[in-house]
Amino acid sequence: MSTPTRELAAAAAATPLDPGPTAEAASPQGDFHADAVHADANIPIDADPDADSAYGDAEDYLSDTTSIPSTIMRHRWENGRRYNKFREGEYYAPNDEEHADMMDITHHMYLQMLHNKLHLAPVEHPRRILDLGCGTGIWCIDMADAHPGAEVLGIDLSPIQPSFAPPNCKFELDDITAPWTTRPGTYDFINARALYGSISDWPALYAQIYEHLPPGGYFHQLEPSIQFKSDDGSLLPDHALSQWSDVFHQASEKFGKPFRDVYSLGGWIKEAGFEDYHETWYKLPARGWSSDPHMKELGRWNLVHCTQGAEGWALFLLTKIMGWTVEETQIFVAKFRNGLKDKTVHAYLEM
Repeated sequence: MSTPTRELAAAAAATPLDPGPTAEAASPQGDFHADAVHADANIPIDADPDADSAYGDAEDYLSDTTSIPSTIMRHRWENGRRYNKFREGEYYAPNDEEHADMMDITHHMYLQMLHNKLHLAPVEHPRRILDLGCGTGIWCIDMADAHPGAEVLGIDLSPIQPSFAPPNCKFELDDITAPWTTRPGTYDFINARALYGSISDWPALYAQIYEHLPPGGYFHQLEPSIQFKSDDGSLLPDHALSQWSDVFHQASEKFGKPFRDVYSLGGWIKEAGFEDYHETWYKLPARGWSSDPHMKELGRWNLVHCTQGAEGWALFLLTKIMGWTVEETQIFVAKFRNGLKDKTVHAYLEM
């Protein structure tokens, strides 16, 4: 099942601002629906800017994780951050504990967006589930608990998944962009979240996903855009958030894995042959500036998500790809973090 989300990444899966239409993924067989739902209603603004919680107040959202023993970990270190050694240089973000905490924060933020749903696909009793780019494995573990009769497999370039997991949940170190060796039609349900900046050939990936789903199987994707926007004109082109988006678009283009691809995913998914396709876009506030309780909570999660993730997202792309110094990058990150807390700006990301 596929549902593109546009916010801080680039792929397919949607998360609503308010309860509303859900984004459903594509099925290899079924009635074709090319529905693109745009959640473009303005987000209500809280009249009291001080009602937004500070970053430090959100530390309770952090998750504790236990990683695979270090004896079997293979990593590389650069600029004080740890990165994957397997397929070195193919992925821009680190895989250290700080970034793993951020990924778990992202998971809980997505749950909040989806009103405590792990996905929006109409699958009731999946037997074999695959998660592409599983990160810390938290989604896989939750799915394994929710479907004890299913086999759940998570694949990632980094072996950072926990050593404890339900017996029906396993993890593999692999490259999802390489040719898949499993037989066609292996999985009932394939999931992907926040693959933005990691895929250079989306049509090729979608072709493999389609091949490995049986008729009636579903693919679901949740992808954010990194383009900050505002509906009331409060976000200006020279603001730190706007500059962040501009620089990251440039860097991802040079890296060969454009963040702007998020806006093309729906077309590529349909070209792969998927039917019963649904796409929904949602807004995710950059902090808790909304008067709507659900949106305010999402914004608070997103503030922590962006604040903690910023350095990890920036270091590789800006130093290795854009040629910046570490000092220049750190200054840029600090300006971005300050920009997130600007109470005069009502910015959001699309998903």
